[in-house]
Amino acid sequence: MHLSHLSLKNFRSYSELDLPLSKGITVFLGRNGEGKTNIVEAVMYMAFLSSHRTAGDQPLVKLGESSAYTRAKVQHPDREILVELEINADKANRARINQNPVRSQKELFGLVQCIYFSPEDLDLVRGDPSERRRFIDQIVTLRSPRLAGVITDYERAVRQRNALLKTRSNNSSLESWDQQVAKFGAEIIAARITLLEEFTPLFTKIYANISPEKPASIKYKSSIENPSTVLQENYDSIIQKMSELRGQELERGLTLVGPHRDDLLLHLGNHLVKGYASHGESWSIALSLKLAAYELLINEGSKPILILDDVFSELDEERREQLVSLAKSAEQTIITVAVESDLPKDLQGSTYIVKNGSVKIVP
Repeated sequence: MHLSHLSLKNFRSYSELDLPLSKGITVFLGRNGEGKTNIVEAVMYMAFLSSHRTAGDQPLVKLGESSAYTRAKVQHPDREILVELEINADKANRARINQNPVRSQKELFGLVQCIYFSPEDLDLVRGDPSERRRFIDQIVTLRSPRLAGVITDYERAVRQRNALLKTRSNNSSLESWDQQVAKFGAEIIAARITLLEEFTPLFTKIYANISPEKPASIKYKSSIENPSTVLQENYDSIIQKMSELRGQELERGLTLVGPHRDDLLLHLGNHLVKGYASHGESWSIALSLKLAAYELLINEGSKPILILDDVFSELDEERREQLVSLAKSAEQTIITVAVESDLPKDLQGSTYIVKNGSVKIVP
């Protein structure tokens, strides 16, 4: 897949922006703060319906405006799809597909697929468990868009259950929400375990190619015993653990069991990567995670858009070569760089200059 056109209105720093795009490599060149990342953020928002830079939608709307708009023509092998999003600061967002309003934004999942690299990828290694949960859930939804709705329903159920826990509600009041959290949570855990069964060998192989000194591995750390790909087993385990932790949950006003408490444990040899790996090893782990995600989707017949956001200046020559090879192989690669010398010389494509909120193509 690739985008043939992207339009923004009142999105971040852009009052109006119309960009023709093509297959192959597109480079956005400009100093930091000029608006390069705002462009790739818009593409990612259309893929995941959330920003990788902020928790809420309000910062996406240009100051002084009430709504922002993104519009993209998405070229699939058999059809062109027009995707339009209205992002509102103080009311529900709206969306259209081929100019037809959709009942739920969930219908947009899967229409735009992308894998994103940035300097912030180190947070996958060094950051909180929420970063790794977000990473695995994004891959899960890229593979199976329906699960985006399951994750949304799960998050809503946890919020409702937490509200009841804070008021120290009795067991009968909590029971229906226990069941909702367990039902959706069981499916999320099963999807993550299924994904890791296919993802981990790719990750291990890719890391060995980058840095063969120590083997890399991933383990799933769950808040339940023996997480499984079997939904009923996960459901029963969540319900049982909730019963065991009921007193603690009421005391803290929080749901203490479920996929929102889980983590991916990254290992180098016998050691946890977090707190042990060097800066270079951490970069190799982060890079391997993203490369494995891309390879997994390619193996399944997808051709996601590759986004490389100001990442080349952070990498040494060996790791840069890994990304250069990938960028050349992708159907569409979008690259941002602050200075032209950051761009590897063997990456050629359409180049746009980004300055003071304007984007102009280099003749």
